Amino acid sequence: MSSTELRRTPLYEEHRSLGARLVDFAGYEMPVQYEGIKAEHGAVREQAGLFDVSHMGEAVFRGPNAEKAVQRLVTRDVSRQEAGQAGYCAVCYESGGTVDDVIVYKRPEDFLVVVNASNREKDLEHFRANTRDLDVEIVDESDDWALLALQGPEAESILRQFTDEDLSTIKPFRFVEGKIGGAPAIISRTGYTGEDGFELYLRPDDAPGLWRGLVEAGATPAGLGARDTLRLEAGMCLYGNELNPEITPLEAGIGFAVHLNKEEEFIGQAALQEEKEHGLKKKLVGFKLEGRGIARHGHPVLLEGKRAGEVTSGTMSPTLNEAIGLALVAPGVEDRLDVEIRGRTVPARTVPVPFYKRGKR
Repeated sequence: MSSTELRRTPLYEEHRSLGARLVDFAGYEMPVQYEGIKAEHGAVREQAGLFDVSHMGEAVFRGPNAEKAVQRLVTRDVSRQEAGQAGYCAVCYESGGTVDDVIVYKRPEDFLVVVNASNREKDLEHFRANTRDLDVEIVDESDDWALLALQGPEAESILRQFTDEDLSTIKPFRFVEGKIGGAPAIISRTGYTGEDGFELYLRPDDAPGLWRGLVEAGATPAGLGARDTLRLEAGMCLYGNELNPEITPLEAGIGFAVHLNKEEEFIGQAALQEEKEHGLKKKLVGFKLEGRGIARHGHPVLLEGKRAGEVTSGTMSPTLNEAIGLALVAPGVEDRLDVEIRGRTVPARTVPVPFYKRGKR
């Protein structure tokens, strides 16, 4: 593949036929929007949106030491997971910095680890390099899967039309292996939007037909633009923004996914234990601007005129109609801060995350 040739997902022709604006994302030609980010964002919050996330990577761990290998690589204690349960966690370097954030699916015979598209090759190399002493086979199955994300309050009622599985019994971060539209699939109650919904893993050839069926049933096609505004409102990390090799999971505020009492020690555990004992050098905070402007990734954060960190993500929230953001800042930043936007200093206040939390329906 030449440096200018982009990969395409099995749904590329569907995106073209819908008039999507396609962009280069992690080496794939991906839809950033169809009708428009605000409309697609609203559809997910109020009805149901449909995303193509087939660019994500899938690594399968098989063999006698599969669990031991995964335990060594991820921050979550996967021995606590039952078959049919998924767990969000991080992969770390010895320094505690983040290789990636992943979801681990525990199946009866193996583990499926879903990685970010931009980290696929790097992650596989890291996985294999650190498990050479174990009896485990790590297979990159990324090209063997298509992945659709159906998200929003109407997701279950729409998907129910395509499967005999009792979707009401699938709890958050649980999954079943069944059929959708007659095709074998993994149906997972996970997502990246702050809404209820499902991620659907199926064979590439089965994806276009299901995509068309879900759209005809009422799901609104949604692109990467809405995916980003939705995840930011929900306070979820994006690798490359809130997480990278210089940022630890504790600094990024995902300590809930770090089990420091694991018997099978994971890579980076000692560094994270020391960090927890001695205090964080930086922390992730949510903020809302109180002046005009929109904070963006990389904008400086000031405290009493001195640099105290930088914005990791920022947008105008379509749901709240307020300028929101996440920033990695010094521990001394509390209630107030300033954000430098194009040479102007804009006041902001820190707020709890998530910015948006769905109500019970």
